[in-house]
Amino acid sequence: MASPLDLTNRSDAQQTSAAVPSFLPLLPGLTELSSPAGFASADANCLQAVTGTLARPASRDSARAGVRCAPRQEAIPFCRLTKRLLDLFVSSVTLLLFWPLTLFIAIAVRLESQGPVIYPSWRVGKNGIPFPCYKFRTMVPGADGLRQELIHLNQRRGPFFKIANDPRVTRLGRFLRKYSLDELPQLWNVLKGDMSLVGPRPHPLEDVKQYGSGHEQRLEVKPGITGLWQVTARQDPSFETCMKLDLEYMKRWSLALDCKILVRTVPAVLAGEGQ
Repeated sequence: MASPLDLTNRSDAQQTSAAVPSFLPLLPGLTELSSPAGFASADANCLQAVTGTLARPASRDSARAGVRCAPRQEAIPFCRLTKRLLDLFVSSVTLLLFWPLTLFIAIAVRLESQGPVIYPSWRVGKNGIPFPCYKFRTMVPGADGLRQELIHLNQRRGPFFKIANDPRVTRLGRFLRKYSLDELPQLWNVLKGDMSLVGPRPHPLEDVKQYGSGHEQRLEVKPGITGLWQVTARQDPSFETCMKLDLEYMKRWSLALDCKILVRTVPAVLAGEGQ
């Protein structure tokens, strides 16, 4: 398995060092966020728990205890504009090239089982703002309500929830997930500005609710469709490994790093490493 060293060109000591604690102040009124349109009651309750998690004193204390270290893409002049232009160009071209495949998948999802073709998975984005992360539906209707019944089968450590041979996933869904085709609609999230092509993957509300102190740092930048963790340690079930790589990406960000991650995403997708 490739190491992050191949992408960041840093020493082993630098790669494994913990990120300096930092956390941008939460948006004013975060704890008073109302539930966006389309929220189920369970999602609304989870949102309140998430805002409580992000606003708790322990999170603020950990931020004050460390030295402020802003993400590079926020600190380098014009980098946000350049990254946004790259997002718009690549996502637009990809959507144009893959629209026949997208249409074919949409028809196949509709024919296989009842339910919507697109599933809006509520995730937590930059500055703790929730947004619908679009995916082709890969599970049976009502799958979210079955999660608690399957929690004892979770094979990931920390807040992550993932089980092999998930009974909620449809036969077509397994194929789409294997080659990450279910994430094609997220290019629309990129065009909307909810996400970037490269960045920390957006976590579901349930996962963010379980964040520990300092984990909020990853919410300082836009989430991405792919990231450093996806191309270097995708099969590693550790939440801490994911968090460490996300923070390293934020500290070492450059357009060259984004391009390297995008290039390495292609063979990872073709290899069918998705779950």
